[in-house]
Amino acid sequence: MPQPDAIETRGRLTQNRDLSELTWLRVGGPADWLFQPADEADLAAFLAALDPEVPVFPMGVGSNLIVRDGGIRGVVIRLGRGFNGISCEGGRVTAGAAALDAHVARKAAEAGIDLTFLRTIPGSVGGAVRMNAGCYGSYTADHFVSARAVTRAGAVLTLDPDDMGFAYRQTDLPPDTIVTEAVFAGAAGDPETLSAQMQAQLDKRDETQPVKDRTAGSTFRNPAGYSSTGRADDTHDLKAWKLIQDAGMQGVPMGGAVMNPKHANFLTNTGAATAAELEGLGEAVRKRVFQSTGIELQWEIMRVGEPDT
Repeated sequence: MPQPDAIETRGRLTQNRDLSELTWLRVGGPADWLFQPADEADLAAFLAALDPEVPVFPMGVGSNLIVRDGGIRGVVIRLGRGFNGISCEGGRVTAGAAALDAHVARKAAEAGIDLTFLRTIPGSVGGAVRMNAGCYGSYTADHFVSARAVTRAGAVLTLDPDDMGFAYRQTDLPPDTIVTEAVFAGAAGDPETLSAQMQAQLDKRDETQPVKDRTAGSTFRNPAGYSSTGRADDTHDLKAWKLIQDAGMQGVPMGGAVMNPKHANFLTNTGAATAAELEGLGEAVRKRVFQSTGIELQWEIMRVGEPDT
């Protein structure tokens, strides 16, 4: 079976691509290959032709990701311009997987569709679907209608809510299946009112979160969280930031990494952190919280790749 460089593509294929500049935390080693497909057909043909033994990892804008210092083996797939369209019609919004969540929220509001929960979520639509992203009590699962995706074997699928297995900050989507487009439904709303609501959300976020620092959003999931799954444990009483703060870990550094002094659940690169320092500090936080409370925090940030050798 062909290796990546033996496959004809219309997109861009780069060998030994440094990934640190593609993640919000600005850490990580190289990918063996980075493939940026031209469109869905280009992606499907590439995956169908690629040796099935070669691992594939879909990467969005790197907003919720630590790439380890040794990099990623196999092919990293990153969707770009061919996947960032947004259209609104009949109370529904169709968005490419590379469209930024904030842009989708704004376009929807202009069309009188309420997807305001997306406005302050960092990242793109593909990641929002995969991770059931949510904010202010509203989650992707609450608005999801369908998605298109390409499997590792190159098959193009249409997925409905039952196919997704939505849960708190996760889905059942296989890790090497790549979402290319999603359709959302939202309640009707006045564009000016929706715009004002989003501005209020932004103001609150800027007041409470370190938006100018080098972070990857929330580091750990809340131990119990509302997720629209109907489970009895869907409460939002326990906050990860409070557990970290009470355990005395807010502001604690490790090399160039620190648990942010403004918000305890934001792991931060102060400028020269390695992925190992960031992940190591996160694990130290988990250990301390477990020792003090018996609660085992779960990572919300995805950690991928190999440690530095």
